Amino acid sequence: MSGVTELGYVCFGVSNLAEWRDFAAELLGLEVVAEPKEPNRLYLRNDYWHHRIILEQNPVDDLVAAGLRVGGVEEFAGIQKTLKDAGIAFEVGGRDLAAERHVLEILRLSDPAGNPLEIFHGPNIETYKPFLPSRRMHGRYLTASGGVGHMIMRHAGIDAQYRFYKLLGMRGGVEYKVPTPDGNTAEVLFMHCNDRDHTFAFGPPSKKSINHLMLEVDNLDDVFMTHELVEKSKYPIMISLGRHANDQMFSFYFASPSGFLIEVGWGGRPATHQSEYYTRDTYGHVFNSRMGPGMSIDKETRV
Repeated sequence: MSGVTELGYVCFGVSNLAEWRDFAAELLGLEVVAEPKEPNRLYLRNDYWHHRIILEQNPVDDLVAAGLRVGGVEEFAGIQKTLKDAGIAFEVGGRDLAAERHVLEILRLSDPAGNPLEIFHGPNIETYKPFLPSRRMHGRYLTASGGVGHMIMRHAGIDAQYRFYKLLGMRGGVEYKVPTPDGNTAEVLFMHCNDRDHTFAFGPPSKKSINHLMLEVDNLDDVFMTHELVEKSKYPIMISLGRHANDQMFSFYFASPSGFLIEVGWGGRPATHQSEYYTRDTYGHVFNSRMGPGMSIDKETRV
Protein backbone atom coordinates (compact mmCIF):
# COMPACT_ATOMS: atom_id res chain seq x y z
CA MET A 1 0.00 0.00 0.00
CA SER A 2 3.02 2.33 -0.08
CA GLY A 3 2.41 3.35 -3.71
CA VAL A 4 -0.61 4.40 -5.71
CA THR A 5 -3.49 1.92 -5.62
CA GLU A 6 -5.81 2.93 -8.46
CA LEU A 7 -6.78 5.48 -11.07
CA GLY A 8 -9.49 6.96 -8.91
CA TYR A 9 -10.82 9.64 -11.23
CA VAL A 10 -10.05 11.59 -14.37
CA CYS A 11 -10.73 15.22 -15.18
CA PHE A 12 -11.16 16.43 -18.76
CA GLY A 13 -11.18 19.97 -20.09
CA VAL A 14 -13.88 20.03 -22.77
CA SER A 15 -14.85 22.80 -25.17
CA ASN A 16 -18.52 21.78 -25.43
CA LEU A 17 -19.88 20.86 -22.03
CA ALA A 18 -23.48 20.49 -23.25
CA GLU A 19 -22.48 18.03 -25.97
CA TRP A 20 -20.47 15.99 -23.49
CA ARG A 21 -23.44 15.90 -21.13
CA ASP A 22 -25.59 14.26 -23.82
CA PHE A 23 -22.74 11.96 -24.91
CA ALA A 24 -22.09 10.72 -21.36
CA ALA A 25 -25.77 10.15 -20.61
CA GLU A 26 -27.16 8.82 -23.88
CA LEU A 27 -24.24 6.72 -25.12
CA LEU A 28 -22.35 5.73 -21.97
CA GLY A 29 -25.25 5.68 -19.53
CA LEU A 30 -23.22 7.49 -16.89
CA GLU A 31 -25.05 9.42 -14.18
CA VAL A 32 -24.56 13.15 -14.81
CA VAL A 33 -24.50 15.41 -11.76
CA ALA A 34 -24.59 19.21 -12.08
CA GLU A 35 -23.82 21.27 -9.00
CA PRO A 36 -25.74 24.59 -8.95
CA LYS A 37 -22.70 26.51 -7.70
CA GLU A 38 -20.44 25.08 -10.45
CA PRO A 39 -22.01 26.03 -13.80
CA ASN A 40 -18.88 25.19 -15.79
CA ARG A 41 -18.38 21.68 -14.39
CA LEU A 42 -20.18 18.33 -14.54
CA TYR A 43 -19.53 15.20 -12.49
CA LEU A 44 -20.03 11.73 -13.97
CA ARG A 45 -20.77 8.75 -11.69
CA ASN A 46 -20.77 5.00 -12.31
CA ASP A 47 -20.55 3.65 -8.76
CA TYR A 48 -20.79 4.94 -5.17
CA TRP A 49 -18.04 7.56 -5.54
CA HIS A 50 -19.05 11.22 -5.73
CA HIS A 51 -17.57 11.12 -9.22
CA ARG A 52 -15.27 9.11 -11.41
CA ILE A 53 -15.06 11.67 -14.23
CA ILE A 54 -15.03 15.45 -14.02
CA LEU A 55 -15.84 17.58 -17.07
CA GLU A 56 -14.67 21.20 -16.98
CA GLN A 57 -15.45 23.88 -19.57
CA ASN A 58 -12.02 24.34 -21.16
CA PRO A 59 -10.96 24.66 -24.82
CA VAL A 60 -8.07 22.16 -24.48
CA ASP A 61 -10.29 19.10 -25.11
CA ASP A 62 -7.76 16.99 -23.27
CA LEU A 63 -6.83 15.45 -19.95
CA VAL A 64 -6.63 18.02 -17.13
CA ALA A 65 -5.85 15.55 -14.35
CA ALA A 66 -5.49 11.82 -13.75
CA GLY A 67 -6.25 11.21 -10.08
CA LEU A 68 -4.11 8.47 -8.53
CA ARG A 69 -5.17 7.22 -5.11
CA VAL A 70 -2.96 6.27 -2.17
CA GLY A 71 -4.12 4.41 0.91
CA GLY A 72 -4.27 7.14 3.54
CA VAL A 73 -2.45 9.80 5.55
CA GLU A 74 0.79 7.84 6.01
CA GLU A 75 0.94 6.84 2.35
CA PHE A 76 0.26 10.42 1.27
CA ALA A 77 3.18 11.60 3.39
CA GLY A 78 5.31 8.73 2.13
CA ILE A 79 4.73 9.51 -1.55
CA GLN A 80 5.79 13.11 -0.90
CA LYS A 81 9.07 11.91 0.60
CA THR A 82 9.61 9.57 -2.35
CA LEU A 83 9.07 12.41 -4.81
CA LYS A 84 11.34 14.79 -2.87
CA ASP A 85 14.12 12.22 -2.63
CA ALA A 86 13.90 11.66 -6.40
CA GLY A 87 14.00 15.39 -7.14
CA ILE A 88 10.53 15.41 -8.72
CA ALA A 89 8.64 18.67 -8.38
CA PHE A 90 5.11 18.65 -6.98
CA GLU A 91 2.68 21.01 -5.28
CA VAL A 92 0.51 20.06 -2.33
CA GLY A 93 -3.01 21.33 -2.90
CA GLY A 94 -4.85 23.37 -0.31
CA ARG A 95 -8.28 22.88 1.21
CA ASP A 96 -9.99 24.50 -1.77
CA LEU A 97 -8.54 22.07 -4.30
CA ALA A 98 -9.24 19.10 -2.03
CA ALA A 99 -12.85 20.25 -1.64
CA GLU A 100 -13.14 20.79 -5.39
CA ARG A 101 -12.01 17.21 -6.02
CA HIS A 102 -14.03 15.84 -3.06
CA VAL A 103 -11.01 14.25 -1.38
CA LEU A 104 -9.21 14.73 1.94
CA GLU A 105 -5.72 15.64 0.67
CA ILE A 106 -4.20 16.12 -2.76
CA LEU A 107 -1.00 17.05 -4.58
CA ARG A 108 -0.28 17.92 -8.20
CA LEU A 109 2.61 17.00 -10.49
CA SER A 110 3.41 16.04 -14.08
CA ASP A 111 5.00 12.90 -15.50
CA PRO A 112 8.01 13.04 -17.86
CA ALA A 113 5.73 13.66 -20.87
CA GLY A 114 3.93 16.52 -19.16
CA ASN A 115 0.79 14.51 -18.47
CA PRO A 116 -1.06 16.15 -15.53
CA LEU A 117 -1.41 13.98 -12.43
CA GLU A 118 -3.01 14.39 -9.03
CA ILE A 119 -2.24 12.09 -6.11
CA PHE A 120 -4.87 11.98 -3.39
CA HIS A 121 -6.37 10.01 -0.54
CA GLY A 122 -9.81 9.94 1.02
CA PRO A 123 -12.38 10.17 -1.78
CA ASN A 124 -15.98 11.03 -0.91
CA ILE A 125 -17.97 7.77 -1.10
CA GLU A 126 -21.74 8.22 -1.22
CA THR A 127 -23.14 4.87 -0.08
CA TYR A 128 -26.56 6.48 0.39
CA LYS A 129 -26.65 7.30 -3.33
CA PRO A 130 -26.53 4.19 -5.54
CA PHE A 131 -25.45 4.73 -9.14
CA LEU A 132 -28.44 5.62 -11.33
CA PRO A 133 -27.62 5.06 -15.03
CA SER A 134 -28.89 7.71 -17.43
CA ARG A 135 -30.14 5.05 -19.85
CA ARG A 136 -31.06 1.39 -19.56
CA MET A 137 -28.18 -1.00 -18.84
CA HIS A 138 -28.08 -4.80 -18.52
CA GLY A 139 -25.42 -4.63 -15.81
CA ARG A 140 -23.10 -2.11 -14.18
CA TYR A 141 -19.63 -0.66 -14.58
CA LEU A 142 -16.69 -2.48 -13.00
CA THR A 143 -14.62 -0.26 -10.72
CA ALA A 144 -14.02 -1.52 -7.13
CA SER A 145 -10.28 -2.03 -6.47
CA GLY A 146 -9.50 -1.64 -10.18
CA GLY A 147 -10.38 2.04 -10.25
CA VAL A 148 -12.29 3.88 -12.94
CA GLY A 149 -10.54 2.05 -15.79
CA HIS A 150 -7.36 2.59 -17.78
CA MET A 151 -5.85 5.15 -20.12
CA ILE A 152 -3.27 5.25 -22.88
CA MET A 153 -1.32 8.49 -22.65
CA ARG A 154 1.40 10.44 -24.42
CA HIS A 155 4.94 9.47 -23.48
CA ALA A 156 8.44 10.92 -23.42
CA GLY A 157 10.21 7.63 -24.08
CA ILE A 158 9.18 4.30 -22.66
CA ASP A 159 12.18 4.05 -20.34
CA ALA A 160 11.48 7.44 -18.76
CA GLN A 161 7.81 6.60 -18.26
CA TYR A 162 8.68 3.23 -16.71
CA ARG A 163 11.11 4.76 -14.20
CA PHE A 164 8.64 7.45 -13.17
CA TYR A 165 5.64 5.20 -12.64
CA LYS A 166 7.75 2.53 -10.94
CA LEU A 167 8.67 5.26 -8.44
CA LEU A 168 4.95 5.71 -7.75
CA GLY A 169 4.65 2.01 -6.94
CA MET A 170 3.46 0.66 -10.28
CA ARG A 171 4.94 -2.31 -12.09
CA GLY A 172 4.76 -3.56 -15.67
CA GLY A 173 6.66 -3.64 -18.93
CA VAL A 174 6.34 -3.90 -22.70
CA GLU A 175 3.35 -6.11 -23.56
CA TYR A 176 3.07 -5.45 -27.31
CA LYS A 177 5.74 -5.41 -30.01
CA VAL A 178 3.66 -4.57 -33.07
CA PRO A 179 4.96 -4.63 -36.66
CA THR A 180 4.31 -1.29 -38.39
CA PRO A 181 3.68 -0.62 -42.10
CA ASP A 182 7.19 0.85 -42.53
CA GLY A 183 8.83 -2.41 -41.45
CA ASN A 184 9.70 -1.33 -37.92
CA THR A 185 8.27 -2.47 -34.59
CA ALA A 186 6.26 -0.33 -32.18
CA GLU A 187 6.52 -1.16 -28.47
CA VAL A 188 3.73 -0.42 -26.00
CA LEU A 189 4.43 -0.15 -22.26
CA PHE A 190 1.74 -1.13 -19.73
CA MET A 191 1.84 -0.28 -16.02
CA HIS A 192 -0.50 -1.55 -13.29
CA CYS A 193 -1.02 -0.97 -9.56
CA ASN A 194 -3.86 -3.35 -8.69
CA ASP A 195 -5.71 -6.35 -10.11
CA ARG A 196 -6.67 -4.51 -13.31
CA ASP A 197 -4.30 -5.65 -16.06
CA HIS A 198 -3.12 -2.08 -16.57
CA THR A 199 -3.90 1.41 -15.36
CA PHE A 200 -1.71 3.34 -17.81
CA ALA A 201 -0.18 2.44 -21.15
CA PHE A 202 2.25 4.31 -23.39
CA GLY A 203 2.89 3.68 -27.05
CA PRO A 204 0.79 5.26 -29.81
CA PRO A 205 1.86 8.80 -30.76
CA SER A 206 -0.58 11.53 -29.75
CA LYS A 207 -0.62 15.30 -29.61
CA LYS A 208 -3.05 15.10 -26.72
CA SER A 209 -2.12 13.76 -23.29
CA ILE A 210 -4.82 11.13 -23.62
CA ASN A 211 -5.30 8.61 -26.43
CA HIS A 212 -8.26 6.85 -24.82
CA LEU A 213 -10.10 6.07 -21.59
CA MET A 214 -11.37 2.51 -21.06
CA LEU A 215 -14.55 1.86 -19.07
CA GLU A 216 -15.36 -1.78 -18.25
CA VAL A 217 -18.86 -3.25 -17.88
CA ASP A 218 -19.81 -6.50 -16.15
CA ASN A 219 -22.29 -7.65 -18.81
CA LEU A 220 -21.33 -8.42 -22.42
CA ASP A 221 -24.74 -7.21 -23.62
CA ASP A 222 -23.81 -3.68 -22.56
CA VAL A 223 -20.86 -3.66 -24.98
CA PHE A 224 -23.16 -4.59 -27.85
CA MET A 225 -25.89 -2.21 -26.67
CA THR A 226 -23.41 0.68 -26.54
CA HIS A 227 -22.03 -0.34 -29.95
CA GLU A 228 -25.53 -0.18 -31.44
CA LEU A 229 -26.16 3.25 -29.92
CA VAL A 230 -22.84 4.59 -31.20
CA GLU A 231 -23.53 3.22 -34.70
CA LYS A 232 -26.72 5.31 -34.77
CA SER A 233 -24.94 8.42 -33.47
CA LYS A 234 -22.70 10.97 -35.16
CA TYR A 235 -19.61 9.66 -33.31
CA PRO A 236 -17.53 7.31 -35.49
CA ILE A 237 -16.38 3.90 -34.33
CA MET A 238 -12.61 4.18 -34.61
CA ILE A 239 -11.57 0.63 -33.66
CA SER A 240 -13.91 -2.27 -34.36
CA LEU A 241 -15.10 -4.93 -31.94
CA GLY A 242 -12.33 -7.31 -30.95
CA ARG A 243 -10.44 -8.97 -28.12
CA HIS A 244 -7.11 -7.77 -26.76
CA ALA A 245 -4.36 -10.32 -26.23
CA ASN A 246 -2.92 -8.91 -23.01
CA ASP A 247 -5.94 -8.16 -20.81
CA GLN A 248 -8.28 -10.28 -22.98
CA MET A 249 -10.85 -7.47 -22.95
CA PHE A 250 -13.59 -7.67 -25.59
CA SER A 251 -14.17 -4.07 -26.62
CA PHE A 252 -14.48 -1.36 -29.23
CA TYR A 253 -13.44 2.29 -29.42
CA PHE A 254 -15.28 5.40 -30.56
CA ALA A 255 -14.61 9.12 -30.77
CA SER A 256 -15.66 11.45 -27.98
CA PRO A 257 -16.81 15.06 -28.51
CA SER A 258 -13.24 16.14 -27.65
CA GLY A 259 -11.53 13.92 -30.25
CA PHE A 260 -9.85 11.41 -27.94
CA LEU A 261 -11.35 7.93 -27.76
CA ILE A 262 -13.55 6.03 -25.33
CA GLU A 263 -13.17 2.25 -25.09
CA VAL A 264 -16.05 0.20 -23.66
CA GLY A 265 -15.01 -3.34 -22.75
CA TRP A 266 -16.03 -6.54 -20.99
CA GLY A 267 -14.31 -9.67 -19.73
CA GLY A 268 -10.85 -8.36 -18.87
CA ARG A 269 -8.65 -10.80 -16.98
CA PRO A 270 -6.80 -9.71 -13.83
CA ALA A 271 -3.16 -8.70 -13.96
CA THR A 272 -0.87 -11.73 -14.14
CA HIS A 273 2.03 -9.85 -12.44
CA GLN A 274 4.35 -11.61 -14.91
CA SER A 275 5.88 -10.31 -18.14
CA GLU A 276 4.54 -11.45 -21.51
CA TYR A 277 4.42 -9.84 -24.93
CA TYR A 278 2.22 -10.10 -28.00
CA THR A 279 2.50 -9.09 -31.65
CA ARG A 280 -1.21 -8.52 -32.29
CA ASP A 281 -4.61 -8.85 -30.69
CA THR A 282 -6.55 -12.11 -30.53
CA TYR A 283 -9.03 -10.95 -33.18
CA GLY A 284 -10.79 -7.85 -34.47
CA HIS A 285 -9.84 -4.33 -33.39
CA VAL A 286 -9.32 -3.04 -36.94
CA PHE A 287 -8.44 0.64 -36.98
CA ASN A 288 -10.51 3.23 -38.83
CA SER A 289 -8.27 5.65 -40.79
CA ARG A 290 -10.34 8.64 -39.61
CA MET A 291 -8.57 8.95 -36.30
CA GLY A 292 -8.53 12.32 -34.58
CA PRO A 293 -5.62 14.79 -34.60
CA GLY A 294 -2.37 13.07 -33.71
CA MET A 295 -4.02 9.63 -33.80
CA SER A 296 -3.86 8.77 -37.51
CA ILE A 297 -3.08 5.13 -38.18
CA ASP A 298 -3.27 2.83 -41.18
CA LYS A 299 -6.77 1.37 -41.67
CA GLU A 300 -5.62 -2.25 -41.70
CA THR A 301 -3.23 -1.99 -38.79
CA ARG A 302 -4.14 -4.19 -35.82
CA VAL A 303 -2.83 -3.97 -32.28
